[in-house]
Amino acid sequence: MASLSAAGLRLGPGQWLALAWLVGLLALATLAPALPLPYPPGTPDLAHMAEGPSSATHHWLGTDALGRDVLSGLVFGARTALFLTLPAALLAALLGGIAGGAAGFWGNRLRLGIGGWVLAVSILAGVLGFSRTMVAVGAGLAAALWASGRLFRRAIALSVPLDSLVLGTATALDTVPRLILVLALVARGGVSALGLGLVLGLTSWASPARQVRARMLAVRALPFIDAARASGLSPVRVWWLHALPHALRPLQTALPLSIAGLLALESTLSFLGVGLPPEAASWGQQLSAARQAPQAWWAFTFPALALAATIFSMHFLSRSRRLSVPSPNR
Repeated sequence: MASLSAAGLRLGPGQWLALAWLVGLLALATLAPALPLPYPPGTPDLAHMAEGPSSATHHWLGTDALGRDVLSGLVFGARTALFLTLPAALLAALLGGIAGGAAGFWGNRLRLGIGGWVLAVSILAGVLGFSRTMVAVGAGLAAALWASGRLFRRAIALSVPLDSLVLGTATALDTVPRLILVLALVARGGVSALGLGLVLGLTSWASPARQVRARMLAVRALPFIDAARASGLSPVRVWWLHALPHALRPLQTALPLSIAGLLALESTLSFLGVGLPPEAASWGQQLSAARQAPQAWWAFTFPALALAATIFSMHFLSRSRRLSVPSPNR
């Protein structure tokens, strides 16, 4: 408790309970392969289909309509939920933080040399799925142009409307409901857990970008930024070392909400039968399988409770209040 207070967090009883649940869930997901579960996940027990919780058969939380153990599905579903949505939320925060921070700091006045343009095009090609050779060649050419001299880079530098590009792309992403957008991207064929995580992260960076951009507009006008510029630091170093760390603070509250939203989205995709492969354990797939035996209330109740408790815990944790932090210019 003292360490959290020193870090600047004030947690009420609800936040402590939420934190305990999430820590326990993370430990359960991490140790899932080593736990002595009586039945492996996804393995049907044809002799005990849609049976309620029982200690005699070692199905402690019962089985679903296909005879799969509900407890094993819950444990490995937690592993899928956390190890899929957490990296996706971190990817979205990283992309949104960098894009929003750059847009708020430079606005539409960023001047990019030919090396930067080649690098940007090569990164865009990689995101759009072009060959890795094209990306590698573009990155190498950008490095060579960057090393060719400051005069050459400045002579052909062009202004980039970065702020308009970031806001326009974020608005375009928000125009289409995220569920429909992700369905359109993954419904054409099965994707791996890594592919689904990338899709979730690449479609969820708009909100973090707006939050960081709004914070950056205030940070860039603070006196310590002017002092860093006056000391002779390059604009990139001022942005990276001084402005961006302060502009990223809104993500401390937004990250739990992002994880909760992605968890709900992943569960919805699994419930609809898209996204993860059928053999992957998921709370959404457990909820979908419960429709085959409506009388088996345990097959629906336990995954629903686990999903609701995790989402509510994320929301409670995001409401923790930050202690007042002295302004950097004091």
